[in-house]
Amino acid sequence: MNNIAHLNAVRAFEASARHLSFSLAANELNVTPAAIGQQVRLLEEWLGVSLFIRASSGTSRLTLTAQAKMALPEISLGLEHISQGLALLQKPIINNAITVSVSPAFAAKWLLMHIDDFQFNHPDYDLRLNTNSRSVNYFAEDIDIGVRYGKGNWPGLSQTLLMDEDIFPVCSPDLIKQGLALPTDLADYPLLHDHSMPVSSGFPTWASWLAVQGIDNVNTNKGLKINNSASVIQAAVAGQGVALGRSVLVKDDLACGRLVKPFPALDSSTELAYYIVWRPEHDTLAKVQAFKVWLLETVEAQAVNNN
Repeated sequence: MNNIAHLNAVRAFEASARHLSFSLAANELNVTPAAIGQQVRLLEEWLGVSLFIRASSGTSRLTLTAQAKMALPEISLGLEHISQGLALLQKPIINNAITVSVSPAFAAKWLLMHIDDFQFNHPDYDLRLNTNSRSVNYFAEDIDIGVRYGKGNWPGLSQTLLMDEDIFPVCSPDLIKQGLALPTDLADYPLLHDHSMPVSSGFPTWASWLAVQGIDNVNTNKGLKINNSASVIQAAVAGQGVALGRSVLVKDDLACGRLVKPFPALDSSTELAYYIVWRPEHDTLAKVQAFKVWLLETVEAQAVNNN
């Protein structure tokens, strides 16, 4: 007896056992009572046990054997699970997962501080964050949407500006108490260098920033070099030196006083900014558009609150 025959025989037994009648089971399964009886006998032969106590002539009512009565609930439950599984196979899969790519620093210092708002307002979407520090391939790694920092020139990807950024020195309030007052005083304090961006990106270095400010008495080779912007900020908070702060990433640390701007008049704009990027084939995909709109609205709301 093959597996399909097993299943047919089990169905015939289960229906007969529930109704205690081959005729009623036949009506349920759209076959003849004789076919039901044959399937039950085949199952009994295969199992080597009797499933029913056949009534004497004159009545069609069946009686379950003790073994059959004990096994019936499990068999009924098993057939129900099979039916549910088959229904799932026929149900179209709706993929509401959104794979979002951001840098570790942007995730730690901005996105994760706001992401609960998106999840609250879009409970049907399942967010998956890719916080790889390298520039990921959206197509090969199946990224839906993300935020990139740069000049906005990523061939093959759709993009829109999210936020501009300014660059300025930041440090712990403790360094101000120690006497850091003028830009020329930087010669006496350790510098923190952000090496998370390649030189070709145009990201300001201490050497380039000081040159723009006309300050030439500082040794820009000294200090701690770190390849993660969030870690640079944390080192500054800990009082380990002065960092070139990125306005988007240091906003909350400045607001709560963990960091200060020692030279508030010396802001420097940069060509680099934050862009929302996504695969062009997702231009009209609802989940991608929902996340893009949420990012833009969140930044707009922040700008209004700051004003």
